[in-house]
Amino acid sequence: MPEPVLRYTKIAAWLHWGTAILIVANVVLAWGAESLPENWVRPGIDLHKSIGLTVLGLVLLRVLWRIAHPPPPLPARYGRLERLGAHVAHYALYVLILALPITGWLHDSAFKDAAAHPLRLFWVIPWFRIGAVAQMDPAAKEAAHSQLYALHAASGYALYALLALHIAGALKHQWDGHAELQRMRVGRA
Repeated sequence: MPEPVLRYTKIAAWLHWGTAILIVANVVLAWGAESLPENWVRPGIDLHKSIGLTVLGLVLLRVLWRIAHPPPPLPARYGRLERLGAHVAHYALYVLILALPITGWLHDSAFKDAAAHPLRLFWVIPWFRIGAVAQMDPAAKEAAHSQLYALHAASGYALYALLALHIAGALKHQWDGHAELQRMRVGRA
């Protein structure tokens, strides 16, 4: 007799898929920025920042929601190593999904020309830069800008690799008959 499918809450599923879509959009923007026409580069960068800060807000909501609404248990057929791998991967995903926008925001706060390019979410909502970074002396700020970019890029590549493993794991379990994708469905049961 097949196990019942224990699903995430609808809000958890919406937050999951919304975050995933925004991350994919930001990857496309980051990798495609160099091919944009020159007059689109700044708006593309601004959109990348806006999406990143939105992802930060969504992942914070996801963490709070997850604390208040624990996820459904993994299917009983999963082995001990599969369970451990799933838990480690999920925590690492949360860490990286938090690290990426935070390092991007820190990087932007160290931008030497920040005053000429105010930060506005989706070109409308004024947003602040992190004061401790923005107020650094110019030489330290320039060094921090480079280091934070490197950390932001490394976090991105680590996230891409972990997302690939996450997707591969979900598809593997789906093909093994575990109804993994149905656990995170947004629609009806």
